[in-house]
Amino acid sequence: MAAKAGDNPDSLMALSTAFCLRNLRRTMCYLGDGNKLCLRSDVFLPSEICDKLVNTYMELVHSDSNFEPQDGFFQLFSDPRSTRLTRVQLREDLVRDRDLEAIGKQDLIELHLTYCNSLSARSLKTLASFRQTLVSLSLFGCSHIFYRKGGAPLACNEDDEEEEEQQRPASRQALDTDFSFQGFNRLRLLNLGGLPEEVDPEALLKPLPALTSLDLSGVQLPRAAFLAQWKERLASLVLYNVDLSEELVNTVVELGHLRHLDISRERTSKFKMTRKILTAIVQGLVNLVSLDISGHIMLDNCTVPHLEEAMGRPSIEPCKSSIYPFQELKRPLQFLGLYNTTLCNVTHIPAYKVKLPRPGELLAMQAFAPAHHEHQINQLIKALGLCYYRVRPKTCTPSSFHLVIAALKCHKYEKSVQVTGSAALFYLTNTEYRSDQSMRLRRQVIQVVLNGMEQYQEVTVQRNCCLTLCNFSIPEELEFQYGRVNLLLLKILEPARQDESIQRIAVHLCNALVCQVDNHHKEAVGKMGFVKTMLNLIQKKLQDRMCDQVMEFSWSALWNITDETPDNCQMFLNCRGMSLFLDCLKEFPDKQELHRNMLGLLGNVAEVRALRPQLLTPQFISVFSDLLDSKADGIEVSYNACGVLSHIVFDGPEAWGMEEPLRDTVMDKMMAAIQSWDVTSRRNINYRSFEPILRLLPQSIAPVSQHWATWALFNLVSVYPSKYCPLLVKEGGIVLLEKVLELQTSHEETKDMARYDLTY
Repeated sequence: MAAKAGDNPDSLMALSTAFCLRNLRRTMCYLGDGNKLCLRSDVFLPSEICDKLVNTYMELVHSDSNFEPQDGFFQLFSDPRSTRLTRVQLREDLVRDRDLEAIGKQDLIELHLTYCNSLSARSLKTLASFRQTLVSLSLFGCSHIFYRKGGAPLACNEDDEEEEEQQRPASRQALDTDFSFQGFNRLRLLNLGGLPEEVDPEALLKPLPALTSLDLSGVQLPRAAFLAQWKERLASLVLYNVDLSEELVNTVVELGHLRHLDISRERTSKFKMTRKILTAIVQGLVNLVSLDISGHIMLDNCTVPHLEEAMGRPSIEPCKSSIYPFQELKRPLQFLGLYNTTLCNVTHIPAYKVKLPRPGELLAMQAFAPAHHEHQINQLIKALGLCYYRVRPKTCTPSSFHLVIAALKCHKYEKSVQVTGSAALFYLTNTEYRSDQSMRLRRQVIQVVLNGMEQYQEVTVQRNCCLTLCNFSIPEELEFQYGRVNLLLLKILEPARQDESIQRIAVHLCNALVCQVDNHHKEAVGKMGFVKTMLNLIQKKLQDRMCDQVMEFSWSALWNITDETPDNCQMFLNCRGMSLFLDCLKEFPDKQELHRNMLGLLGNVAEVRALRPQLLTPQFISVFSDLLDSKADGIEVSYNACGVLSHIVFDGPEAWGMEEPLRDTVMDKMMAAIQSWDVTSRRNINYRSFEPILRLLPQSIAPVSQHWATWALFNLVSVYPSKYCPLLVKEGGIVLLEKVLELQTSHEETKDMARYDLTY
């Protein structure tokens, strides 16, 4: 079968990089003096590898909760004789002044810093060390980098200084007036979005005559004329959320080499976009290929009256434009942003791509744009909302899937984005869209869903994320994040009072995750506190005298997690599990599903020889004996009760050690129960191994146990031959059944069933 698009494996470079970062001490590093991480002396890493290491490190820190930031990581790249960095992207508060100083000797060509609010004016001095080589620089959202750390002693420890700085209000910081871009002669692309009002952009930018791309998003420009210094070079100008004025517009239209202009906005403004202004932009910027005027108030005289619009299908020909000023374009624009303007509904728009309030188009513009994080987040939420309402009636395009994932990854700290995006993912991952989804894409969904669960203990996000996980094949598709998803679900179930719907979904997921997985997975989850968590839920439901799905799923989950895992069985006994079993039987005597799950679990406990003495009490044996007569759930409760007793009596009369009830009496009752069962019964049970049953066959100490085991095999191989006959052969059951026929102590009925088993 052909692989789906996007199912190609990760590159060897990507796999090797991630492996090295997760195993630094086993690959390229060692611990030096003071447990300091050091690069091995025989390692030399070219820029292609170093850039990948640093950028992947940042990605793992922000997207993988299992990846721990490594103290001193950036110090590994301090010596350009052994490491070379050229293109680095760093973001958010993880990055400190000392980290940037560590790479200060590198010849960086590109440095993108986004929302690195832990950086201070110390880092401006480090920036100066890159002035000979830097071509592209972004300081977007680094609002503290232009302020000194005032008030700290000169000789203080660097860590103490940074801790003190985090606690100091911004108002007590002193603006750094010494920094200048003087000497940054190679700098061509600069992003200063979010520049503080106290910083004079004109003075700061004056030493940069060769800029070709400038982003001043959200920056106040009281004097705009200085932009004219780049009229012969500037190709891209972003003035998102900049307050426009007549002076600023007049200056912009002088920049005749502009190809990309963004004057869009999110917040309200008194400025009105007129036909005259749009005409001036079109006439003055003849090289323009991309224009974004989203969010502006447009005057009505900009558009052709509906009755006068060109007839026929929508056209991108400028001469037919429904927007008057754009009729003067020499060619259609590559992109035109009209979102949240009155121009959205016109027929003829002279552009190949248009930003309108459509989920795919708007998401495409917003999902990958964390640079405008603070200002454009509302647009992103609107876009996700539109995608959600499109995807529910199955009218959303497959490309929206990638865009929702990108939005959730880039904005994982925005609660509103997580709420709306997780709702869209729930519908995008259901069966209607599944045929278009590669394994890699579905794994990306799982990652962003788990990120949301980790970040937000809020009802809506948790419910959306849990419901989305239910759309996956469990445990197969979640196994690559097995430990992480179990920890998150157990954390959700910790509170004594939890939203009922979330609790029900989370317990269902927990149960599915421990069903049909290897024993080492079950043992690991048991050590996480799985058994105790389930028993706490059961205890709470008992207190409320409520036997609902949470109660039944909790016992089912315990049944699954104790299967062939003695340690988990021991935990069940240690956490007063038997007491809860008796209490549930007494409180809910007619709940058949509950009884079946509880007896199935106790069957697992009884299979562990070392634990059987804890079940061998008059109270427990009497309860198990009484349940032999149960007709609940067909034969399942009676069958499981008999299985528990079969293992107990298998230990012989010496282990019985009590006068009442008598061992022989119990065995007689077991035999009567087995003879009452219909051997053609279809079963609500699933065996992964026959080993616990087979060990009861070749023995004479408890013939009734042998009879129960033979009946179980006869029922399973006759009703489900294709599934269980191969398992019987594989695990050596044929030889053991032949030995049953040889034993004189075997009942004739037992031998008859053994003969039938051997014929299948």
